[in-house]
Amino acid sequence: MFSALTPLDWKRRAVKYYSEKTAVIDGDKQFTYKEFGERTDKLSVALHETGIREGDHVAVMLPNTHYMLESFYGICQLGAAMVPLNYRLTAEDLKYIINHSDAKMLIVDEEFCGPIEEIQDQLSLEQIVIVSVPGHETTIKGVDYEAFLQHVSKNAEPPFVEIDENQLLTLNYTSGTTSKPKGVMLTHRGNYINAANFMYHLGVNHDDVYLHTLPMFHANGWGGVWAITAAGGTHVCLRKVDPPHILDLFESENISLLCGAPTVVNMLVNEPKAKETNVKTHPRMATAGAPPAAALINKAQDILGLNMIHVYGLTETSPFILYCEWKREFDSKSADEQATIKARQGIELAFNGETKVVNSDDAEVAWDGKELGEIITRGNVVMEGYYKDEEKTAAAIKDGWFYTGDLAVTHSDGFIEIRDRAKDLIISGGENISSTEVEGVLYKNPAVMETAVISIPDEKWGEVPKAIVVLYPNTNVTEGEIIDYCRSNMAHFKAPKAVEFVEALPKTATGKLQKYRLREMYWEGSKKVN
Repeated sequence: MFSALTPLDWKRRAVKYYSEKTAVIDGDKQFTYKEFGERTDKLSVALHETGIREGDHVAVMLPNTHYMLESFYGICQLGAAMVPLNYRLTAEDLKYIINHSDAKMLIVDEEFCGPIEEIQDQLSLEQIVIVSVPGHETTIKGVDYEAFLQHVSKNAEPPFVEIDENQLLTLNYTSGTTSKPKGVMLTHRGNYINAANFMYHLGVNHDDVYLHTLPMFHANGWGGVWAITAAGGTHVCLRKVDPPHILDLFESENISLLCGAPTVVNMLVNEPKAKETNVKTHPRMATAGAPPAAALINKAQDILGLNMIHVYGLTETSPFILYCEWKREFDSKSADEQATIKARQGIELAFNGETKVVNSDDAEVAWDGKELGEIITRGNVVMEGYYKDEEKTAAAIKDGWFYTGDLAVTHSDGFIEIRDRAKDLIISGGENISSTEVEGVLYKNPAVMETAVISIPDEKWGEVPKAIVVLYPNTNVTEGEIIDYCRSNMAHFKAPKAVEFVEALPKTATGKLQKYRLREMYWEGSKKVN
């Protein structure tokens, strides 16, 4: 018999077997799986009574709260598609995404209503549901979330919907840097397979207490919104990334698993409280979003006792397509060598499909750790395409392969290691310079807390590397000393030719460095593309 693959079925299983187990902790509120199931079912009924049907789209702009978790299940089990929104976007970007996505309804957190207030009259929404937040008020015309659920009669059940595993589950918009945001169409099947990879490769089990450090709107929390429920683990919500609070939760809730970008890792290890915190659970932490420096991984494991797991993917691939598999033979290596290995993106996961690095002729590169090529992938987790954009879909998916735009090498053991984004690679005098390689050296300097390496125009070489650096407090180092440090630890031509010290680096809501914003300052009017 055939049964459609959908992560929604895991909620049914969790309610059946873990009904009295704590499903969600959100500040001073807790819900068992039975209660969580009842709330999601009420949301489904309320949405259906309002006119939401299979195939409709519902936009959601919420931080990592129980309301966000409920929305994933309550919306999608109707056969409708959820459109998770980044609450840090501008009003103009939100207007474009909401209208482009054909969303009929918006569920929004009161704290983040400001941009919606600016554009409400320009949105093609039929209704807005507002999650009330103490201390915040909005002028938006909408219904309160809890009141929305209270109108549902106690014994009402959601309508039965026969899910097609290839139908749209979520419509996730990528952040636009050089063009409008693109709507990534992710299916029930793709989300199911990705969450299965999340469970298997991150070792998710029934006893796990998972901290939602990663925004749930970002590629559906990398699959964590589904995988933790599947295992009957406990979701711990986190409204915002607050390092001292996170360290407190490590101890008070016995956190065993979390995910986050390298920037979040950096925030945790540099939190003064970190050295005083006794993290007895030694949480597993998956990191992705940007290639993490080996020195940063080493600090995370040494200072906080985190067991770092490096994964790699894109929104367009649900997102996981590689993970850094740990082998027993690595245990005998030094801490520095282990961190260097963990900085690699790694090998294919068990369920996603095929991933490889190819050269300009689309032939797989040699497994020598030297030949540079582009990562491409195909299989179960690749998006259906970009919503209402056949041209960009055709440019990204060619002959059945999705082209990531990430440049990498393949080592002799098959481990893939990213050298750079195609747009971040620095070509100086005909030589390729990996910005991430330079950043990896800079992170080993004890004065450097954060850094981004970009290209800047140069009359002689065309372009040269420049380091933008955030120093640790109370440190004193000069531009010349930073340059000399790099020249002492790598080929001279790769070392930055200039250094600028700043208070902070521009980042997305998920902690990714926005190098294009740094480049814009130096390439305005020139040929360099974002």
